[in-house]
Amino acid sequence: MPMLSLTQLEEIINYWRQQRPATGEECSLSPEVNVLAGLYAMMIYERRHELALEHLDTQARQLVESWPGRG
Repeated sequence: MPMLSLTQLEEIINYWRQQRPATGEECSLSPEVNVLAGLYAMMIYERRHELALEHLDTQARQLVESWPGRG
């Protein structure tokens, strides 16, 4: 079962921040970064160092799978 580490998630968030930077005066996160940030917060709160990809919702999984560094 493929796993996603906290370090990988940080790299994926940074990738998506470059692809879709924050916008507006308030620097709103893009929808992609917002989804991943929520996942990151949950992992920190639950003190998880990794998470099975099968436990991600569809949108988060698609974002992770479309990261070029995956492999």
